[in-house]
Amino acid sequence: MTPRLTQYAHGGGCACKIPAGELEDMVRGLGAVTPPGATGELLVGLDTGDDAAAVRIDGGRAVVATTDFFTPVVDDAYDWGRIAATNALSDVYAMGAAPLLALNLLCWPREQLSPDLATEVLRGGADVCATAGCHLAGGHSVDDPEPKYGLAVTGLAAPDRLLRNDTGAPGLPLSLTKPLGLGVLNARHKATGERNEAAIAVMTTLNDTASRAAVDAGIRCATDVTGFGLLGHVHKLARASDVTAVIDAAAVPYVEGARQGLADGYVPGGSTRNLDWVRPHVDLSGVDGDTALLLADAQTSGGLVVAGEVPGAPVVGELRPRGEHTVVVR
Repeated sequence: MTPRLTQYAHGGGCACKIPAGELEDMVRGLGAVTPPGATGELLVGLDTGDDAAAVRIDGGRAVVATTDFFTPVVDDAYDWGRIAATNALSDVYAMGAAPLLALNLLCWPREQLSPDLATEVLRGGADVCATAGCHLAGGHSVDDPEPKYGLAVTGLAAPDRLLRNDTGAPGLPLSLTKPLGLGVLNARHKATGERNEAAIAVMTTLNDTASRAAVDAGIRCATDVTGFGLLGHVHKLARASDVTAVIDAAAVPYVEGARQGLADGYVPGGSTRNLDWVRPHVDLSGVDGDTALLLADAQTSGGLVVAGEVPGAPVVGELRPRGEHTVVVR
């Protein structure tokens, strides 16, 4: 019998991230220091909480670098590999870059799980990188009691066309390129083993098309929606841009089954922690508790939230001059 990979993990996917508030406390004061003789100019580092780091290497090119890995979010090894790779590539797309090279990051309990399953995880990652037109070459592996997989990714972008957290402005609409509810559905899968094809399809869809459309449209502000939920990532964007984001709750799309999953009690701990973190900064008086929790739901391989209109993506809000809160939900 094939083992259920999610049972070897204390959490699943991006829901197992260190809580945002704790992470910000850890890195506070660790701003980048330009080392003597460094090549290139650091354009994006820790300060604005962006999705990846960016260094200008010449007038027309910037290198964008990121890494992302996590515990199993689904039981199927090949699907987990695809989801983890899609999620890691998303950070590059969220910066408006094209992925160039990726390296595998694999932690594996070699005495508990078959190496054949690890091969399937790696095959899933390789297939996604091939679809993305990204070289995948080698990487690093560790014998670990808890399985984890992801990628370190390097991409290229035009320095003056980067998508950033700190370039939002009042009057810009907010578009969301994938539906929410993945955290709830993944929690249901972990608890019951029920496979949700719609959730897997969303998590294995690359953000490449949305990223290119945003860059081509002259949009300069975006982030992806992953472990800190829509509210958490929009809060970080609005804070960095010194604006207030107004979210129209009725316009936000959800994966089929997400609301029922919430009603049935399948809530990842990461989603609850997200809501606790953003609550002091967000006006939630316009929505009920269930909607607030879904808006804070910890996503794995979610979409982009873009300060501008993207073809095919619903507009779920707008940026306004900074008020009392970074985010207002109506």
